[in-house]
Amino acid sequence: MLAPPALPARPFPIVIIGAGGIVRDAHLPAYRQAGFPVAALVDREPERARLLAAEFGVPNVFATAAEAVAHAPREAVFDLALPASQFVAALRLLPEGAHVLIQKPMGETLAAAREILAVCRQRRLHAAINCQLRFAPFVRAARQLIADAVIGELTDVEMRLTCHTPWHLFPFVYGLPRLEILYHSIHYVDLIRSFLGQPAGVQALTLPHPQAPGLASTRSSILMKYGSGVRATINTNHAHHYGPRHQESYLKWEGTRGAIWARVGLLVDYPKGAGDIFEYCVRPETGEPEWHAVPLAGSWFPEAFIGTMASVQRHQEGSDSSLPTSVEDVIHTMEVVEAAYLASEHGGISPETLS
Repeated sequence: MLAPPALPARPFPIVIIGAGGIVRDAHLPAYRQAGFPVAALVDREPERARLLAAEFGVPNVFATAAEAVAHAPREAVFDLALPASQFVAALRLLPEGAHVLIQKPMGETLAAAREILAVCRQRRLHAAINCQLRFAPFVRAARQLIADAVIGELTDVEMRLTCHTPWHLFPFVYGLPRLEILYHSIHYVDLIRSFLGQPAGVQALTLPHPQAPGLASTRSSILMKYGSGVRATINTNHAHHYGPRHQESYLKWEGTRGAIWARVGLLVDYPKGAGDIFEYCVRPETGEPEWHAVPLAGSWFPEAFIGTMASVQRHQEGSDSSLPTSVEDVIHTMEVVEAAYLASEHGGISPETLS
């Protein structure tokens, strides 16, 4: 039985800076479910923030981050749900030494990520990035089985996604120079790092949508190089606009004794979703392997968002000594993302050079 994520003994009030779709669909439902009090919402469109505040019982709404910080409760935890380009300015407004959860990605480039890291260090902020996939129930269940050596030593980690993503629900992505790896596959890069550590090398190819020229890239293949015998791959295609029949979205872990397969149901027929499935098998000494289904409560949205905020809150109360998705750790995820883009730009080896 998968234990629920550890919560703070006494939740601290949260000030959310930004009130877009992710806050409506994930942050606020997760915090309500966990019993985390939200003290204030901030958005440059106050009416949008007021509507959300009324729906979720948030007592205060502000039009600017500066106002919200000035009126923030003592010991408030800040939640930055802004475009990545606005993080540095917002971080400079926070009280020195504050705890803050920052939406992913950690900047639009590695250079921007390093600037965010520098500001957090300068202001002694206890900062984490909202890499919430690490806390999804199917990931936590897989981590528990792997930690218990149920499938032996990891030899293969794979993410495969074939779906139709309705990009019009995320209008800010149109015109961005980087899209798929930075805003989506970064989840899987970070997740693989959390299991296998920093890769020794990265190979990648990322390509635009064949029918949507305004999108920088919607299809990617990434290979992360580890030690001998270990493979880690990410293959995503958001342009499969042919109905749900052959859409697929799964994470798979293989080990020396068994395997784990999890359907990431959120991404199939998005935003409707198809429900998660979690299965594992252990290779028997004789006979055919049998797969066992394990029912899990919750999913990526919104339950995983409880985990990231809970880790920040528990660090503030002193019950956890470290932040799993700290800026000090996720800067290395951003290094892998940058390496993937550079690998894609530089291309592979042309067979003509070998003739």
